[in-house]
Amino acid sequence: MYYLNACGLVCALGDTMDAIKERLLGRPRSGVAVSDACSPGRALPLGAVSSRLPPVCQLPPPQRSRNNQLALAALAQIRPAVDAAIALFGAGRVGIVIGTSTSGILEAENAMRQNTVDGTFPAAFQYSQQEMGSPAAMLAGELGIVGPSYVHSSACASSAKAMASAARLIKMGLCDAVLTGGVDSLCAFTVAGFSALDSVSSVLCNPLSANRNGINIGEGAALFLMSGIQAPVALCGWGESSDGYHMSAPDPDGGGARLAMEQALARAKIAPERIDYINLHGTATLQNDAMEARAVAALFGSMPAVSSTKPLTGHALGAAGAIEAALCWIAMQDDNPEGRLPPHLWDGVADPALPVLNVVKPGTLLGRPLSWALSNSFAFGGSNAVLVLGRTA
Repeated sequence: MYYLNACGLVCALGDTMDAIKERLLGRPRSGVAVSDACSPGRALPLGAVSSRLPPVCQLPPPQRSRNNQLALAALAQIRPAVDAAIALFGAGRVGIVIGTSTSGILEAENAMRQNTVDGTFPAAFQYSQQEMGSPAAMLAGELGIVGPSYVHSSACASSAKAMASAARLIKMGLCDAVLTGGVDSLCAFTVAGFSALDSVSSVLCNPLSANRNGINIGEGAALFLMSGIQAPVALCGWGESSDGYHMSAPDPDGGGARLAMEQALARAKIAPERIDYINLHGTATLQNDAMEARAVAALFGSMPAVSSTKPLTGHALGAAGAIEAALCWIAMQDDNPEGRLPPHLWDGVADPALPVLNVVKPGTLLGRPLSWALSNSFAFGGSNAVLVLGRTA
């Protein structure tokens, strides 16, 4: 069993578990707000982290980035548990597997802006700040970990894949504990890229709606301490597949998505009807929502409760899988005995072309603790990753 002993989370909903839980399960409200920070002259809804972040001046210059600040903010919430695991198992028996897609691109953008103005780069800028491996290297150095340490970068499936890889490290006997999850930071590069694909919405995103017209990009970090030490919630199954259908569009039949969900259920050794709640990838793009709705309906019917939490947090790209697993983790804790579920914020105008799903309304209760949750992450290039979390108590 791959227990999730501790979770640190910072996203558009807040930078403490209490604040995030209140905005997720108490009085749900979006953390997405309009800003032109990443698109000068065109204000867009973004899931930005507004809280003060830890300094990075103590880090080697190549590791000084907002991306790593977000990772440090999540780490700070669980640092005692991570330090205790290192003391118990030894620095060589603890690993790090992180997912990201942006790393230090923001710092490169800022440097290029200055270079355009005066022909020089900032003294603090280093090209290596963009290295995708930076978050893992930074965390390993900060914690003194010398076990396996690496990064997954497979677009929006990155951090879900990182968590699956962390479980495999424990399963293979290479690690006794792994710090795993994902981090991504807002930057103009990703906003411009998705805008070029006509995939960015100018209003709050609207998953599953007939009026959906694109995503809201977000940022954040979610880190888990995973080990064999018993905890209330565990990663019980995972599935990964590759469509190879198109560079940016999903396979409309959802075959790869369904295969990943089936693999995750098989590893967890549970039937589809036992899943209480599905956190949809739910980007609010025309093609993703259509594909995912069909795949979910074909495998689960209309029984499990479903929601997309991207209207709450924005789409944090490489960090999305871990952030959404963290939202499931929050809902599965002992302090939610009535099974309050993450809500689906939308206009309520169902797309008649999509199968009917059991969409979570704000305030929905299972009437018992949330026992089984499935979280979908479907990325560009047809990279699919699905996690199944289960309550163990």
